[in-house]
Amino acid sequence: MSFQKINICGPILEALHEKGYTQPTPIQQQAIPAILSGSDVLASAQTGTGKTASFSIPLLQKLSETKGHGIRGLVLAPTRELAIQVSENLNQYGKNLNIRSVLVYGGVSQVGQVNQIRRGADVIIATPGRLLDLIQQRVVNLSQLSILVLDEADRMLDMGFIKDVKRILELVPVNCQKVFLSATMPDEVQRLVASMLRNPIKIRITPEKTALRIEQSVYYVSREDKKALLKHVIAEQQMRNVLVFTRTKFGADKIARDLSKSGIVAEAFHGDKSQGARQRTLANFKKNATQVLVATDIAARGIDISDLPFVINYEMPDTVETYTHRIGRTGRAGNTGAALSFCDHDEKGQMKNLNRVSPGKIVVLKHPFAN
Repeated sequence: MSFQKINICGPILEALHEKGYTQPTPIQQQAIPAILSGSDVLASAQTGTGKTASFSIPLLQKLSETKGHGIRGLVLAPTRELAIQVSENLNQYGKNLNIRSVLVYGGVSQVGQVNQIRRGADVIIATPGRLLDLIQQRVVNLSQLSILVLDEADRMLDMGFIKDVKRILELVPVNCQKVFLSATMPDEVQRLVASMLRNPIKIRITPEKTALRIEQSVYYVSREDKKALLKHVIAEQQMRNVLVFTRTKFGADKIARDLSKSGIVAEAFHGDKSQGARQRTLANFKKNATQVLVATDIAARGIDISDLPFVINYEMPDTVETYTHRIGRTGRAGNTGAALSFCDHDEKGQMKNLNRVSPGKIVVLKHPFAN
């Protein structure tokens, strides 16, 4: 199936062609026509399945085909990084359209964001807290809203934003089309869906389709040997663009420093960094100026790099969902990828759970420090 066959308009098709997109992913094949139909939509899909394009493309097309004034489209995202990613994608897909979008998030001065909104905005991409601030200041008016997208609804819940989301949803027009996307469906998200969506078209893309493109392996290694193993693996496999996950901000900083001292260009990426520093770090990684990005889970949630070949779990995640999210940073946009985990004695319980329920086989490797 091609994008032409799901009735994408010419200006967006041209932009997609420039990016090298020829065939829609499974989530795009189902979600784009559903959203274009005007129905409310509930889509469940893991990271790496192309979900951002699945709502960005029809949102842009619908707004380009209708006339109106004021803010007509709204995308809510749980983190600044994810909001930035969505904004970048909207600008890329809509480069040939006269659709003005404004990115709104906290942690920085609101002056520039306010000025952009007052100059005119068709779409706002926002985190909930800053958007509510601007609504209360009467900078943002949602009375003309025709389509609202709630991205990563389950993460909104995890991060404590669900009350803010409910307040925003209560302010949109009754006839506004709503699109919810969520990797998982906890009870509170299901209650929100039941109360806010009208007979939604339900779409579910299973995570196995993504995991099959990712080679998963594990080293059983002592905690003391992890540092040396990380350097060995990066050097032996000549890894470029590798994303390393840690549990803590302190751990991310320490690993990045250790790698840098060994001649491996590495930077840490976590919530204690300023927004400007995080954007610079991510930009360095995307342009290959940084070889290794060492990140915590929350900070890494908005990282979208289409060609990321390696993910390493330096420390094992506590849940299968977190593991799936981590490895889903690679194997995106039809590419293959490799996910490698370092499991010490105290983490064997997590590994046992993963082996039981994780999509795809996890191969055990023998490391050079093994007895």
